[in-house]
Amino acid sequence: MQFRGLLIAAGALALLGGLVWWSDKNEATKKPDADPNAPPKIVEITPEKIQKVNITKDGETTTLNRAADNRYELVLPKPLAADPDASSGVFTALTSYVSDRLVEEKAADLKAYGLDSPTLTVAIHQKDGKVVKLLFGDETPTAGSVYVKIDGDPRVFTVASYNKASLDKTWKDLRDKRLLTFDTDNLSRLELTAKGAAMEFGKNNNGDWQIVKPRPLRADGNQVEELLRKLRDAKMDASLPESEEKSLAGKFGGAAVVATAKATDAAGTQSIEVRKDKDGNFYAKSSAVEGVHKLSADVGEGVSKTLDDFRNRKLFDFGWTEPGRIDVKDGAAARTFAKSGENWTSGGKEMDSTSVQSLVDKLREMSAIKFVEAGGGDVMFEATVASADGKRTEKVSVTKAGNAYYATRAGEPSVYELDGKLVEDVRRAAADVKAPPPPSSEKKK
Repeated sequence: MQFRGLLIAAGALALLGGLVWWSDKNEATKKPDADPNAPPKIVEITPEKIQKVNITKDGETTTLNRAADNRYELVLPKPLAADPDASSGVFTALTSYVSDRLVEEKAADLKAYGLDSPTLTVAIHQKDGKVVKLLFGDETPTAGSVYVKIDGDPRVFTVASYNKASLDKTWKDLRDKRLLTFDTDNLSRLELTAKGAAMEFGKNNNGDWQIVKPRPLRADGNQVEELLRKLRDAKMDASLPESEEKSLAGKFGGAAVVATAKATDAAGTQSIEVRKDKDGNFYAKSSAVEGVHKLSADVGEGVSKTLDDFRNRKLFDFGWTEPGRIDVKDGAAARTFAKSGENWTSGGKEMDSTSVQSLVDKLREMSAIKFVEAGGGDVMFEATVASADGKRTEKVSVTKAGNAYYATRAGEPSVYELDGKLVEDVRRAAADVKAPPPPSSEKKK
């Protein structure tokens, strides 16, 4: 009897557990009640359903289309490449267009809201053929908001003015304003002719920028990347009035050539010519887009560089990687420092890591004040640095002629003029490398 009672109790417990599980699952699948205070959504369309958007303002229609490969293109008022970010912003804004409030359920007098003659019309064409048209009217009396409705829907809403601004675009706002559209990640060659010098840049096997022409030289990678950034920043000024745009060709023709740049990627070569007039205004003509365009002074000055601006002034390339071995020779004195694990040694004895690090830092700082055709004097100091697990070895020799210091890198013809104080700092740092201080004896308790 007692055993039977236990069975009944166990069954009841199992049944109760099942009811609790079913109840929890049922609650989890229920959709939360809509917030009654949430502002109503005027439009809610998933992004992939939008095919194109027509924006009509002041009698002119701008048509922005999304191609099969998800690229954006302008169709009206004329076929043009579209700015990816600006175009995506329009499509994204339309997927969930939320109002501030519902003003009237069934508006009989649209004129009261300026909706009888909309200031802006945005037609959303979906891939299934359906069209949703947004009509924008006047600003509200308190400003900060505008009236809006869907064509064919009697309701009138308000939206924040900035929400209207996200759609209030013309073809000038949405066109691709870049004067060069090369693929930076797949760039194979970069050429620049400026200040009478023709230069070409390429990458070595390590992916580092090098000067190829007028002769092979070490390049300052940061300066080459800065040139690329300036070329990417070369954009047309969409705010110029049409009357001024028409005069740009004449101004370009009368201006002096500042620079010509060419960028080559897998798609081919694009070029841009930059000119500057006597008033300091820059103009550009690109092979990637039609016409002549006014250019910002920042970009204009950024492409007006000499060969020396792109040369690497650093004497060593090991950068922020830790060397594995350093050989220094100062006159007749020669020393070798080798790294083993975390420790530095010299002649089989451990060296003070702080003093070695000071030498490494000074070698990193060795930089030319200018480039010269020839140096002079006898070698007074040499430093050889092995890094990248021995894969890179760099040797620098320093000479002195009078009060001038010069340096050369082994295997390279370039001559670097150095600041004398920098040379003396390096020599002092090499001489100051010492053994670590003896461990302090433990104090007796």
